[in-house]
Order: sequence, then C-alpha cells, then structure tokens
Amino acid sequence: MKRRFFKDARLLDPASGLDADGGLLAENGRIVDMGPHLIDGPDDAEAIDCGGLCLAPGLIDMRARLGEPGEEQKETIDSLSAAAAKGGVTAVVGLPNTEPAIDDASVVEFVARRAREVKGVKVYVYGAATRGFEGERLTDIGLLREAGALAFTDGDHAIADSQMMRRVLSYASGFDALVIQHAEDPSLTAGAVATEGEIATRLGLPAAPAEAEAMMLERDLRLVEMTGARYHAAHLSTAAAATELAAAKRRGLDVSADTAPVYFALNETELLEYRTFARVSPPLRPESDRQAIVTALRDGVIDVIASDHWGQDQEAKRLPFAQSDPGVVGVETMLPLALELYHKGEIELLDLLAKMTVNPARLLDLPMGTLTVGAPADLVLFDLDRPTRIDVASFLSKSKNSPFDGRPVQGVVVATFVDGRFVYDARDA
Repeated sequence: MKRRFFKDARLLDPASGLDADGGLLAENGRIVDMGPHLIDGPDDAEAIDCGGLCLAPGLIDMRARLGEPGEEQKETIDSLSAAAAKGGVTAVVGLPNTEPAIDDASVVEFVARRAREVKGVKVYVYGAATRGFEGERLTDIGLLREAGALAFTDGDHAIADSQMMRRVLSYASGFDALVIQHAEDPSLTAGAVATEGEIATRLGLPAAPAEAEAMMLERDLRLVEMTGARYHAAHLSTAAAATELAAAKRRGLDVSADTAPVYFALNETELLEYRTFARVSPPLRPESDRQAIVTALRDGVIDVIASDHWGQDQEAKRLPFAQSDPGVVGVETMLPLALELYHKGEIELLDLLAKMTVNPARLLDLPMGTLTVGAPADLVLFDLDRPTRIDVASFLSKSKNSPFDGRPVQGVVVATFVDGRFVYDARDA
C-alpha cells in the first residue's frame, strides 16, 4: 500500500495526552512514525498537507443500528459506512436489533462479510444477550464471541427479569465479555414517550418517571457486585443514574457508561411542537438532567459518547407523536455536537476526544483509537473552529431523522482514513 505522510498537522492523541504540531507517516495501513520531530516525509510517500488542522484517531461509535439485515429501507451497511466516514467515524459497532436478530453466529458472519464487501469503515457487532430479546433464554455467548461479537446486549430492550440478568452477567463473566444494558424499568416505561412532568402533562403525552432509569441501574449494579461481571449502561440521561454510577465506580465495580448527543445537547422543550424527530428512547429530560449529563462527562463518570444512530424512514416519523418510532440519526453529527462542549469551555479537547476514541476501544478490546506507532492508520482530519450548520439534506445516511437540522456548530470533518486509505474527502463532496 502507498505510503502517506501527513504534514503540518495538529496531532491530537488522547491516549498519550499528545497535543502538538508535527507529522505522521502511514505505511501498509499502520502508523510507522509520528510526532513533532516529523517535519518532512520520505520522498516516496504521498504528502497530505493538513494545513495546521487537527489530526486525531478516527472516532469509534459504539452504538448504532445497522439496518441490514431486515430494514434496508432505513439503512444499509453501505449507507451507514458512508455516513460514518463523513462524520469522522472509522469504526462502528452495530446493535443486534436486526431481522433476524444477531443471536446466532451466522448473522455475525453475514455482517462481517457485508462489511468486507463495502470496504468502508470498520463494522463490528454486538451479540444479543437473550434469544429474540425476549428475556427468557440465554444466547450462546461463547459461540457468538468466537464469531466476533464484541459484547452482549438486548439493544433497546431492557433485560428486566433479575434472575435472567444475573445469569447473563454470570455467563458473560466467564468469557470476560462486556454486558450492555438499556437501563429502564419497563414496567414503569411501557407505552411512555416522554418524561413525567409539566411538559408531558401540557402536551397530553403518555409519560414515565425519570427514576425508572436509576431504578434499573441500581438493581443491575447490585447484580454486578454479586457476579463480578463487566457492565456498561447505555445512553444515560438522568442525574440520578449518573449519581448511582459514580458511587459504583467509587466502590471499585467494573462499570462504565455512554451517553448520546441528544442527552447533552437537547432537553424536553424540544417536544413542545410535537416534533417527532425529538422522540428518542429514553426520552428527552428536563434541563437539570441535561446539565448533570454534561457534568458526568466532564468528571469522567460517563466514559463514552456514542451516536445512538437509529435511522427511521418518513413513514415511521410522520405520525402523531405517541405513534411515531423513536430514534435519531447521529453518526454524521456526533463530532460537531460533541465539540460544542469544548467550545463552551465545559470539557477539555483531549478529554472529549478520548470519549470517542481510546475509551470505547479499551472497553471493547479493540486495538485502535490511538496515534501510537504500530496502531492502525485510522484517522480523522478536522477543522476545529470552522463554523457551519447541520444540513440533513446533505446526509449520506438513508434516513434523515435528525432534530438538529439547521443547528449552528463549530467543527468540520475534512477527511477520514481507514488503514491509511481515504474513505471520505470533503474536497470531493
């Protein structure tokens, strides 16, 4: 493979704390040299002039829906890969909520084969924790892990039965496998589309108490203490849940969490005009919870920012609010929305980037997310300060369901590289 030399870059490596001007040399898909000492590259290397822009490890999105197999009208591995590359994401991990579900090794192998055919970003999957997400029978975690499943979850279905969750955690711990939970008590949230409070009451929307998240998380943390398992709470959205997680970390439990941009960039006032693009699961929260999520990100209580990408076609969203399907697309907007936290002075840049690079890589045992020599040359080149507006018409995702259309942001992806090869170049867009 051609050698590429990235010259005049602002090198950002959260894993090592590096923030310095310099260069990076990639060969055969891997980083062979990098740092402030690299001013000029070898004569036989293709030079890419970064013009002082930021060069960082490619983003790792640890929560997205593939659409394929089963819902190709909403998303395909091809379209998701193109959208991810445009967003600076070089690796995406798909939830097992496909048709058929990823509760069998053959579906893991199907996704891997399709990803190889697409030749875009790296695509991984989770395996279902229970068959058909019904919460009644364990999947064969050992076989799924051997086939390539990175962790185990029932996606947007909470594992509600305590005995079943204990069995999942115990079984997974035997393989040192991470268990990911959608932390909501379904007996409290069934049929709800909003958070209980003034806005839900005013709009007449079926609602659930925000405490449903912390209640499920607290139960799970007790089970983690009993089993010694590795546990990850997905898309945390409330102050109470963040408090529970922080206490568990202080007790030394092997627990972590992610959140999505909707939970630190929006609050429940987005529902006021019955905007179905703001219908998500868990639902948007009051402003106090949004602020608490930002604080939890800043303090390291929440480890990862994930897009929670969930494409929905127009038919699924052009319905009365309570009948519409939840979810937003997010791989193309994750970086600029996250950078709002930096531009507002709420999180340091390297700490922010760590939540989308080295942190998810370590949680999922992926050998990436860093600029160190020998690591894959999965890179994102971005302009940190360039202003723009989010424009859903330009999205490469098949679905356009974003509540952020028209939102002014700072930060634009210029190019994305996987194993040293271009997968997105804004100059060709």
